[in-house]
Amino acid sequence: MPCFAVIMRKSSIQIDVLLDQQNIPEEISWQASDNPGQIEKTKSFALSFWDAESSAIMRIDLWTKDMLVGEMKRFFLQSLGGMNETLLSATNDQAWYDEVETSIQKLAVLLQKEEASGNN
Repeated sequence: MPCFAVIMRKSSIQIDVLLDQQNIPEEISWQASDNPGQIEKTKSFALSFWDAESSAIMRIDLWTKDMLVGEMKRFFLQSLGGMNETLLSATNDQAWYDEVETSIQKLAVLLQKEEASGNN
């Protein structure tokens, strides 16, 4: 009887947060085990986990104190768009996708107006 070995691979992402004396993020950096030695800096991240037992989300959202309001709005919009793509890919529910996309487009127009007028 042939024996087949299952090859599994482990990958990890490390997030480091440098806090000021008031525990406000000063710097955020991350690195992935798939790209050793490459440290990336960022101003914000949003990490979500699904807890199937309680049917609830667990989240960590952090941003540095030098992140501008307009940057946060753009980060939010792009994150929402990415989650919407995931929703469509995972569920194939076009109605939900279209509804969320409509909201994203409205917010994108609002952000463009804010950026054009300098109000962000």
